[in-house]
Amino acid sequence: MKLTTLVLCLLFTWGIGRAQSGEKNFIDQNYIEVTGTAEMEIVPDEIYLKIVLSEKDKGKKSLETLEKEMVAILKKLGIDVRKDLLIKDLSSDFKSYFLKRTAIQTEKEYQLCLHGADKIGALIVELEKAGISNISIDRVDHSQLEKLRREVKINAVKAAKEKADAFAEAVGQKAGRALYISESGGGYYPRLSAVANVSFKAASVMDAEEEMAPVLDFEKIPLKHSVLVRFELK
Repeated sequence: MKLTTLVLCLLFTWGIGRAQSGEKNFIDQNYIEVTGTAEMEIVPDEIYLKIVLSEKDKGKKSLETLEKEMVAILKKLGIDVRKDLLIKDLSSDFKSYFLKRTAIQTEKEYQLCLHGADKIGALIVELEKAGISNISIDRVDHSQLEKLRREVKINAVKAAKEKADAFAEAVGQKAGRALYISESGGGYYPRLSAVANVSFKAASVMDAEEEMAPVLDFEKIPLKHSVLVRFELK
């Protein structure tokens, strides 16, 4: 209680001192308020795939065999398995056993991060040949996203300053120092293109004998930010 009273007294004394010195609060000054907006589109350099290995029936490849073949394919394509391959889910599904009394379905789900889209087509083809076709795009991202977001925000502030200078000049005045800056909207909205946003089960629409890998195009990631800025009007 005593601390609260002390703080209030200090604030009151500070306010009186400012008033006596003739210094205005920024709310009392003439100012111009503008919104600056900046945008950027970036090509995703991190594509996350979901790969599901499934052992369903007798006579099919075992889960262990599928796993070994998948890892061999990834290494062959120059993918760092230790760094970019993650087991997301490991489970033995007994539902099929209780329902059909025939076999126990065992599955493993992996997340694979590819640094660029150039290897996706070849990867899909090679996995298809090994009998692995339950592949889908999980999400896309960018390794320098936070850095690029800051850059867009800074550009939005610069855009606000340019706008304030133009408006102030139109009325024969000048925009001075910034009195107030606030983010007013925008953000990061990752999207997948119509081509990428599909599951690659039984992936190849092409003939199985073709060696050409499918080409996947991803939409760029749009970054957009707006800032509200008040500049002193001289």
